[in-house]
Amino acid sequence: MRHLRSILISIIACIIALSSLPAFVSAQTSYPAWAPNVAYKIGDQVTYQDSTHPNHLYKCQQAHTSQVGWEPPATPALWIDEGAYGGGSVTNTPTSGPTSTPKPTNTGAPTATSSGSGGTCAPAYVNGNVYVGGNVVSYQGHNWLAKWWTQNEYPSTGGSGVWQDNGPCSTGPTNTPTRTPTTGPSATPTATSSGSGGGLRIMGYFADWDVYGRAYFPKNMVTSGMIAKMNYLIFAFGNVTNASCAIGDAYADTQMNYTAANSVSGVADPTDGSITTGIIHQFQEIKALYPNLKIIWSFGGWTWSGGFGAAAANAASFASSCYNLVHDPRWNGTFSGIDIDWEYPNSCGLSCDSSGFSSYPTLMSALRSRFGSDLVTAAITADGTSGGKMDAADYGGAVQYLDWYNLMTYDYFGAWASTGPTAPHSPLYSYSGIPTAGFYADAAVQKLKSKNVPSSKINLGIGFYGRGWTGVTQSAPGGSATGAATGTYEAGIEDYHVLMSTCPATNTVAGTAYALCGNNWWSYDTPSTIAGKMSYSKSQGLGGAFFWEAFGDTSSGTLTAAMYNNR
Repeated sequence: MRHLRSILISIIACIIALSSLPAFVSAQTSYPAWAPNVAYKIGDQVTYQDSTHPNHLYKCQQAHTSQVGWEPPATPALWIDEGAYGGGSVTNTPTSGPTSTPKPTNTGAPTATSSGSGGTCAPAYVNGNVYVGGNVVSYQGHNWLAKWWTQNEYPSTGGSGVWQDNGPCSTGPTNTPTRTPTTGPSATPTATSSGSGGGLRIMGYFADWDVYGRAYFPKNMVTSGMIAKMNYLIFAFGNVTNASCAIGDAYADTQMNYTAANSVSGVADPTDGSITTGIIHQFQEIKALYPNLKIIWSFGGWTWSGGFGAAAANAASFASSCYNLVHDPRWNGTFSGIDIDWEYPNSCGLSCDSSGFSSYPTLMSALRSRFGSDLVTAAITADGTSGGKMDAADYGGAVQYLDWYNLMTYDYFGAWASTGPTAPHSPLYSYSGIPTAGFYADAAVQKLKSKNVPSSKINLGIGFYGRGWTGVTQSAPGGSATGAATGTYEAGIEDYHVLMSTCPATNTVAGTAYALCGNNWWSYDTPSTIAGKMSYSKSQGLGGAFFWEAFGDTSSGTLTAAMYNNR
């Protein structure tokens, strides 16, 4: 018996030792150091440290080829920080900084110039006009010099400090604003919604990570004709951290220097750091061409929604932090408001939230109080099931504080269910064999209406991409599969501008399109199905429609045009 007891004790000791082995092995796992000019794919892991960043492990979340200046700590749109790494000290030393090029002179807006001499008054300040650094205007008997881009801020020595008082002036000869020719696109009047029949709001998202591996820039939305057909542009995403709004990717958003070839104005950015560059400056150049366009900064999204619970618990402080960022003096006037993409209040997305049913209206009330007459909007779940995500939070109570809801009526089904059944990811209606009852757009619209959300405050979501499976033999929805179809940047997902050629739609179901190409099954929206969804939006009295996201469209803006032409 004593001998048996010894054997048992030995076995238990071995089990305990073995149970700790994976953690030990994991701690000793070796990962390569990040390096420039390497093609990284989603899921790749690297280490990085330099003189200001301790050694951390990072996981790639967007496929791209790395460049100097795209180090993991500086590009959270590309890399997820997985914490301190103890498997070895690796120093990453870039050979040089990001390539810098000369600065664009913003020539999209009329340049205010004085035709007189000495104290002659420059052209009068006009509220609503866009002014850029170097413009001179007259206001209340003084000439004022704009130090940087501004709009809707009357000349004064206070405020953001954008205006410099050049002293008293007197009325002289008639002054005529002049426009310096540019090599960029010519200005086209922006779409203006009447808010009634034939006037649905048209809006869509630009994602900041597109400027990396996809090499897609704000200029592409101009040259494709998309911007000219939009009322609102939504910028994705700002971060939500420490119960505050924060810049999502500082390099992409405010530091990346644009060349003459990829800037909106057709003029390169400066090298001296005299202005904020990046995507936000490109938005300023777009605003100069399209002064009626409203740009909204969106915060959260799938990756950065984990901070909203703490934000709701400190709602007033959170709202102030967001306002201060959106109206930062460096770009004040660029953004017309804020969009909140919380996935999902009092429910689960990438992370789970337990802040309670009323946390959502609490947050929105604080944002409305701080942002005043600015736009305050939200992207929300389109779960139309009973007891689902839409029932978990008080969307009906929050709508009084919001200009509208963007209903994310896509991603209902996808290859996360690796063996199928195949199903369209953005059905407008139900259909026989739908895998989950209530997972379609009309169910979500009707559910919102039942919560006393006005139809005019609902915008229908349209995906500019498809979702697909491989190992499929059945053409109709409902077939079995072996996994996710290959995508350019991520398995199971592909952009419309690719699918339109590689797997043209052959049939429709529930108001969206699909096709079986070889053994790959894809579903996505086409110009024809978008026309049907716009017709539905009008028949339901909805306020408009939006797309996710710009890169998926063609170089001529085919899908955006379908939205606009059927508005």
